[in-house]
Amino acid sequence: MLRTMSAALLTILAATGTAGAAQTFRTDYSITLMGIPVGKASFTSVIGEDDFRIDGSLASAGMARLFDSTQGTTSVSGRLSETGMAPRSYDLNYRSDKKTQRTAIRFSDGNVTATENVPPSRPRQGDWVHLQENHLTSVVDPISSTVLRAASPADVCNRTIRIYDGEMRADLRLAPAGASGGQVTCTARFEPVAGYRPSRSALKYLRDRARITIAFAPLADTGFYAPVDASIGTQVGTVRIVAQTMRTQ
Repeated sequence: MLRTMSAALLTILAATGTAGAAQTFRTDYSITLMGIPVGKASFTSVIGEDDFRIDGSLASAGMARLFDSTQGTTSVSGRLSETGMAPRSYDLNYRSDKKTQRTAIRFSDGNVTATENVPPSRPRQGDWVHLQENHLTSVVDPISSTVLRAASPADVCNRTIRIYDGEMRADLRLAPAGASGGQVTCTARFEPVAGYRPSRSALKYLRDRARITIAFAPLADTGFYAPVDASIGTQVGTVRIVAQTMRTQ
């Protein structure tokens, strides 16, 4: 579950720059729970004419550090596609107190070719929904899933994103919720597909009751849109993730 939550946060946090000649962008984010600072993140993105690379870090902050000291890094690289980003490799490393976890995923043409978790995921029993081969086709990692390509603002939210984080497969169904100040806001519905336990209360809440909104901003005139503000309802309160600064390096 910790890997899933870390990947979920990184999913919302990743932002990128423009296409064309290679450019480098750095974005800093704040993370709050019910208005209280609990985390911070930074991402550096290099976007070329046909390919991309994103490197990011996430750490607990404020009062959250008193209960759980978490640090994580992630990197993803691949090519630009018609709908956004098509990853080739994705890596996530995080430490929470004394627990460490590493996840590496490799892709080819949108399909998962290899997954490595260190330490390995333990055998799952009971009501666990196991992954099948067809679950790992036409998918993206949590980071690549956040950068969308659209012909117009009206097309940003009309899609379903198929995400794989190394253990769980989930769909994020976006629907239009309005536009203001150059931003496009989508509502999002989280639907776990496989690699999860249906009886887990936190996932049941995200699937059945959570209110999720994500605001995307256009990246100049590239046709790419990146998230700048996200709100996620959880059992313990609303998580808010906001881009504080975005600058060219």
